Amino acid sequence: MTTPPYPEDPQQPAYPDDLEQPGLVRTGRSTFVRPIRPEDADRLVAFVGGLSRATLAYRSLGPVIRARDDVIRRGAYVDYLNELALVALAGDEIAGLVRYVRDTDDPDHAEVTFTIRDDDQSEGFGRLLLEHIAAAARARGIRVLKADVLADNTRMINVFLGSGYRVESGPPGQIVHFDIAVDPQAQAVARAERREHTAVRRSLRPLLEPRSVAVIGANRSPLTIGHEIVANLLRGGFRGSVFPVNPRAGQVAGARAYPSVRELPEPPDLALIAVRAEAVPEVVRECAEAGVKAVVVVSTGFGETGAAGRSTELELSRFARASGMRLVGPNCMGVVNTTPAARLAATFSPALPTPGRVAMSSQSGPLGLAVLDFARRLRLGFSGFVSVGHAVDVSTNDLLQWWEEDPETSVILLHVETFGNPRRFARIARRVAPRKPIIAVHPGHGHATGHVDPGGRGGSGRRGDPGGRGNSEGRGNSAGHADPPGPSDSAVSSLFAQSGVIRTRSLQELFDAALLLAHQPPPPGNRVAVITNAGGPAALTVGACVAGGLRVPPLGERTRETLRTALGPGAEVANPVDLTPMATAAHYRQALDAVLADDGIDAAIVLFMPPLADKPDEVAAAILDAAQAAPSKPVVASFLGGAGVADLLHRGELVVPTYAFPESAAASLGHAAAYQAWRSTPAGVVPDLPRVDPDRARSLLAGCAPGPVPPRIAAELLDSYGIAVRDAEPGSGPGAEPGSGPGSEPGSEPGSRLGSGPDAFLSVGADPVFGPVVAFGLTGDYADLMADVAHRVTPLSDRDAREMVRSLRAAPLLDGRVGGPGVDLAALEETVLRISAMVEDLPEIEAMELRPIRLLPPGDGVAVTRATIRLADETRKGGPS
Repeated sequence: MTTPPYPEDPQQPAYPDDLEQPGLVRTGRSTFVRPIRPEDADRLVAFVGGLSRATLAYRSLGPVIRARDDVIRRGAYVDYLNELALVALAGDEIAGLVRYVRDTDDPDHAEVTFTIRDDDQSEGFGRLLLEHIAAAARARGIRVLKADVLADNTRMINVFLGSGYRVESGPPGQIVHFDIAVDPQAQAVARAERREHTAVRRSLRPLLEPRSVAVIGANRSPLTIGHEIVANLLRGGFRGSVFPVNPRAGQVAGARAYPSVRELPEPPDLALIAVRAEAVPEVVRECAEAGVKAVVVVSTGFGETGAAGRSTELELSRFARASGMRLVGPNCMGVVNTTPAARLAATFSPALPTPGRVAMSSQSGPLGLAVLDFARRLRLGFSGFVSVGHAVDVSTNDLLQWWEEDPETSVILLHVETFGNPRRFARIARRVAPRKPIIAVHPGHGHATGHVDPGGRGGSGRRGDPGGRGNSEGRGNSAGHADPPGPSDSAVSSLFAQSGVIRTRSLQELFDAALLLAHQPPPPGNRVAVITNAGGPAALTVGACVAGGLRVPPLGERTRETLRTALGPGAEVANPVDLTPMATAAHYRQALDAVLADDGIDAAIVLFMPPLADKPDEVAAAILDAAQAAPSKPVVASFLGGAGVADLLHRGELVVPTYAFPESAAASLGHAAAYQAWRSTPAGVVPDLPRVDPDRARSLLAGCAPGPVPPRIAAELLDSYGIAVRDAEPGSGPGAEPGSGPGSEPGSEPGSRLGSGPDAFLSVGADPVFGPVVAFGLTGDYADLMADVAHRVTPLSDRDAREMVRSLRAAPLLDGRVGGPGVDLAALEETVLRISAMVEDLPEIEAMELRPIRLLPPGDGVAVTRATIRLADETRKGGPS
């Protein structure tokens, strides 16, 4: 293999700051992984000089030969394409180094070497660096990493064999050769996720279950932030040591104070920092030197002040991760963990939550104060609350993985303003949501420049990170880039829908849904009975149920007969069940027992007008009794005009959620029913599709310039993924015959029926946050006037494709319920999956549109009659320059 030459004074190519990422090794220790830079030359010399002879022998595959310092320094100069080196930092030092060099004779192969500092060889740096270099190599057109390892280097051999990548090894001998295919395999992804999950939980333990806490900036004056944090820690019953740090105070809130972190009697697990913004960097450095494992920066004056503040907070994040610390904030209000293992109230909030089953992550510090106060008034208890602030390190994704296994948490709430790594969020949420509901409030955005438009014609924006490798959830990325435009609202909704996340658009709606799911089971279906003592509110409730995707069906005959017997001849035994203003608590109990026993009813909404009847406490007791007797079906209530009613509907662990207005009750029940429907549907898989040839597609792209792809090449690219296009260049090329797309058999000649069904389109646009977004809809007025377009974020599973096609309001035209036999849905869904696979494999594709697609009758497939593809205007990837 030929190694690219290095000139004496190389002109350094553009530094790939997108490869700068925080990382966690197996033990939960933080680090920071980034490409090597020329200014690392002396650091590299120190790294190599500190290696033992045994480690150097493993690296050199034989007797140790110490390289000259000038030779070692040259290793800091790489072109980031044909040669790339990544370093994992421990403080200011290199703890691990991985390097690949592309084979100029075989450009999709590269030789890779790993070197880990002796003291860190049992931490898991090798696996972490393999994941990072594999992703970087894959994005640069390298398919196989080649490595030679001494046969007794068992640690490195186990890294390769346990990675989950497809690994081929040579015959046994003194040196073992490995070929590592870096295409993401399901097994590799699963093992990486397990490793990450374990590491994240270990790294967060000092933050959420610390043994000791320091408050730096603790103040003697009550009602100051530093004082209130110390007071809350003590009031909340924290069982560990609390160390106020103030050089001019002997005590704070009754606890002994210390002049500095260096003078504490023990290194605290957690430090909360409440000092001026300009003093924060030095305080964080002192924490690192003192052995603090996690810091919460409450201080303001960072990213919210502009570019300089943003740069400072990103440097804080880099330093903290390289120093082995996790960092929350800045500009946050702290962390709360009410579980028995922690009893941690590390916040300045005057309202502390009562213990409960709900955990919440908020991206807004000031909002957190209102949230905790509102939750107390709702009697909604919290297991944990974390205000992540600017989220330059600890993110919503990290907290999801903590609460995933927390036995005290059953519902997770998210306040999300920005997405740092939406694909990582989707993977984690899909794993968590089947067991624990995730409810998110996101304000939504319009379609900014570069977003997928409602008609599905794709955007002009640049492709986001196709590999989803980022870790930061902040309002920019760890490289210091400015924020991209906010994600399109359809992309946000699609991400949540695919992940099983309940999306709400207001805090009131968020807490309404949480109140139900924290105390009642989700309904087994969407059929609701309404029980009332007033007709007007019942009519409003029925309308709200329909708007929320619920049904208010007729009651079964046996139920109606039971109601007639119990309520007398004057009662209305339809659905809603109108008990009349003279209803008693006994009437409510009998009616609720009857409808909950009806096999055609999945949930009940109970309305009570206190001005029309007295003794609301007796009615509340009757509702609680009936709910307790039917624990598998949720019951919610609205006591209109009643003050303090929520207290009446609590009995120990049994709570019936009550709402001021019946519309809120119906909306919450609609969210719960949709969540249960998602949870009950078998999980989807990304299938292995036949007739897919990524190598052929890559070779076609290698000869294309950025911008529009010639029609014939576009047709051949689609043909590489089993999709035929009939009009590329009539009379020649793949796909010249109509109806030869997925689902069509050669020779079936369905051309006479072209146009017998509706026409559709499939498009792909590059959302600047989410990456490729697939849009599907029918052409004409359906999309242009009715905005009847479905969106999904790649990669799509078979379930995603099925739900996407069937989610249109025009779906009855497709499945045959209206206007004929319908279309070949199986072929249409397969086409969607092939498009998803194509844009996942080929990140150069910025936009694509198949329009029109002729949807043919069942068994005849689909006919793609025109296709356009545009490549991103970026540095070509895939071979030597």
